[in-house]
Amino acid sequence: MITAAALIIAAYLLGSISSAIIVCRLMGLPDPRTQGSNNPGATNVLRIGGKKPAAITLLGDSLKGLLPMLVGHLLGVGPAVLAATGLAAFIGHLFPVFFGFQGGKGVATAFGVQFGIWWPVFGIWWPIGLPVLLIWLFVAKVLKISSLAALISMALAPLIVWLMGLPPALMGMQLIMSGLLIWRHRSNIEKLISGREDRLTDKDPSED
Repeated sequence: MITAAALIIAAYLLGSISSAIIVCRLMGLPDPRTQGSNNPGATNVLRIGGKKPAAITLLGDSLKGLLPMLVGHLLGVGPAVLAATGLAAFIGHLFPVFFGFQGGKGVATAFGVQFGIWWPVFGIWWPIGLPVLLIWLFVAKVLKISSLAALISMALAPLIVWLMGLPPALMGMQLIMSGLLIWRHRSNIEKLISGREDRLTDKDPSED
């Protein structure tokens, strides 16, 4: 129980480290919470500072979800603790204790958790994370709307988890993550309905 509690708390604290804010500070860029979409995420960093800081932010946010899951696997925790660990990292990104509980929308961190759900067999990580990522890439490539790609890929993520036959605890974790992510994108949904959502090729900032 002590190990499980420590893992979950550590996952939340790691998730609370905002990659976007730290990267922007280190690279002399404006605070992403005050520029563009005001969202501390990779898409907003892309529009503020370009590809390099956005890529670093994306990697950092993804690792926040992946690393706690890997530690959970190494410690041999059960599905319930593993699910709680992934959810804690994700919630840490959304509501970071270090930044006034004002975080991002969780897409990259969710990807990290999904890649970490399945312990690699012969180096294969793909059963959950890769299909979800490919859906995101396809929608983003075709429609060029980051928020819509996130909404569609994460809405389909529970179906992928179910098809892979994972334990109910992990299915529940994915349902909660998808629900929270969709809720965090509610302003984007309103813009999508009204046709005002920006595209990835637009110069004006959009949410992600």
